[in-house]
Amino acid sequence: MPSKDIKAFRQAGRLKEALDQALADVNRQPENIWAKRNLCWVYYDFAKQNNTPENFDVFVSYLDKIDLPEDEKLLFDVSARMIIKMGYALLRAEGADTEKFNTLFDITKKFHYTKPSEIYSALFRVFHKAFRDNPLKYIELAEWWDFTNFRNEDYNRETMPDERTVMSLVEQAYVAYAKSLLPTQLPNGDNFCDRERATAFLLALDKIEEEHPEYQYPPYYKAKLLLAYDNKDNVLTSLLPYVKKKRNEYWIWDILSEVYAEDDEKQFACYCRGLLCFTPEEMLVRLRTKIVPYFLKKQMWDEAKTEILLIQKTHSKKGWKMPEQIDDLTKQQWFFDANEQEDNKSAYRQFAPAAEEVLYHDIPEISVIVTFINDDKKVLNFAASEDTFGFFKYDRLLKNVQTGDTYKIRYVNYEPQAFYQVVTIKQYDDLELKHFFLKEFQGAVKMRESNTFGFVDDVFLPSVLCKENELVNGCSATGNAIKTFDAKKNKWSWKAYEVQNISNCSGDEDAT
Repeated sequence: MPSKDIKAFRQAGRLKEALDQALADVNRQPENIWAKRNLCWVYYDFAKQNNTPENFDVFVSYLDKIDLPEDEKLLFDVSARMIIKMGYALLRAEGADTEKFNTLFDITKKFHYTKPSEIYSALFRVFHKAFRDNPLKYIELAEWWDFTNFRNEDYNRETMPDERTVMSLVEQAYVAYAKSLLPTQLPNGDNFCDRERATAFLLALDKIEEEHPEYQYPPYYKAKLLLAYDNKDNVLTSLLPYVKKKRNEYWIWDILSEVYAEDDEKQFACYCRGLLCFTPEEMLVRLRTKIVPYFLKKQMWDEAKTEILLIQKTHSKKGWKMPEQIDDLTKQQWFFDANEQEDNKSAYRQFAPAAEEVLYHDIPEISVIVTFINDDKKVLNFAASEDTFGFFKYDRLLKNVQTGDTYKIRYVNYEPQAFYQVVTIKQYDDLELKHFFLKEFQGAVKMRESNTFGFVDDVFLPSVLCKENELVNGCSATGNAIKTFDAKKNKWSWKAYEVQNISNCSGDEDAT
């Protein structure tokens, strides 16, 4: 049979004879699928024989001749392997030829592959590498390939030959597509903007964020798309719920700062808030570079110098080139005159509350008074009334705090009479709250011989206060007390937090 002859010619490398025989068969039986299949396999062999960048034109000319029905997956899948090989060869070539990739992609799109499949994902990977910096081509790739065709394996982080792990193929794809949808100026000078596609893709980003919270970058680009495409009057409405969710990520404050491009104070506050996030130094360099001009504008020379030195340290450690604008600042007189500080956290804490105010302006503030401070755990107890009280971590919010201080706070996600997640805090002298929760005490100290604590009338004197002030039974003491909740007795009572004066410490009066 002719098909056997064609196969024998192919196996012997006699492709010219195989081609002549296959063409003759198709001419005799143009509708015969076996004849078409034999011819296309000969074209495949010719393409494979020329699968090098030097023979690119010959390679694609034969590849382009392959034309079979959609269900002929085998030939299309093995052809994909040739396409992938050619693609990587083009990527490795110095000065990769964009037009060759475009030609290769146009032919690739005509074929019908098994999907999802390992080969189909590999095909995506090579064009992802080729087009990720070309917005229009990447959009074309993503919409042809279709992200619903990713395999389960494509969602996992990848381990490189040197044992480094990199983001999954899926995360790379979502990030690249989102970046491609951001407004930009194309090489030809045209402005690119596609609100319809961007709005639709926001839903896909919502889903991938929900299903894979471990992915770091899709949320960032979701925020960027919101910022780029939402109406300026509505951008905060759309963006703020997202910022609240990611408020401990430094980059979300960088994005929010862009909303306030015309408001220096709020933009500066956003930078300060971002720099309070716990983040590796190499990721904060961009934000530090942005904040330096604001410190200079405020004539905060020490803070500006401190930022610059932190930037220099990171660049030196990573072997990065210093930005020219930062390098120029180090040559100015103010830089030599300024003093380096350990860090700028106190400055950040001073200005960051203005950024938090933006997020939580819709949550009512309440006045609270500090009733107890645990310095070791950086936790303070507070009360707003005898019905509203609890505790929260204060180290990120406050530098110096004292029992009896009063503040205005906003909070979310709290458990009554337990942990509060405080989101904004500012000093506020609430005289009414102080009058209710604070009082002075004066009188004789009552201490039983076996106890290390004591009382002055109805005011409890804790052991640590008695020890610090060397109080004994019969002393006269004056000081300040605060009303606190006794969980064991389930009632409010007075507790001393400060002793001011001590006298008559003869220790000869009997305790009662």
